[in-house]
Amino acid sequence: MTQSVYIQQAPSSFKLNQTLVADAPRRDEQVLAQAELDNYIETQAEAVAPTQDPLTARDRRIIGEIIEVRPESVRTIWIEGGITVWVQLIDGGQLPFDRNWFATRVASVKATLPETLLERNERLSDELEKACTVFGLYHGKIDWLSFSIKLYQDGRLVGFVGCNQEGWYARPRQYGLNRVAPSAEQVIASLGVRIAVAA
Repeated sequence: MTQSVYIQQAPSSFKLNQTLVADAPRRDEQVLAQAELDNYIETQAEAVAPTQDPLTARDRRIIGEIIEVRPESVRTIWIEGGITVWVQLIDGGQLPFDRNWFATRVASVKATLPETLLERNERLSDELEKACTVFGLYHGKIDWLSFSIKLYQDGRLVGFVGCNQEGWYARPRQYGLNRVAPSAEQVIASLGVRIAVAA
């Protein structure tokens, strides 16, 4: 038996290469427009319902130290059944650990992990806020690089306070000798400010 196959050829007016080249700019515009739309939708969704990251950078550093991975590769952790700690990595991998063993390791790593500058600034800022509340003071903008500020009471400049390697320091004028103390509350008291009393 003979089989015949019918093949239809494109008309002679059809130019394949010219059609694709002529159509390319329109396709590029579509791709760019779609990417722009996707980005807009993503930013709007983030504005409406921001993603909450349950782990801090310090948490990731601790976990990374324990399981010997880069901190950026840790996505999240959770406890299953009160027994197993699961660590999920960015690449999709999951690692199980005994909860008691993991808690012991976290405590030992926390004790040896040095404080970052951000953590130091947050700790000092909290201590300063508490001391300012005790004395009824408020402060200007904090210089985060040197951790120094101006303190005010009733619109009057009380002095300058900061923290460096020596500890907390204060001085009544911008220039002069620093008065050093172990806590923010003690250094503010060295400026001659009295504790605020409720009226």
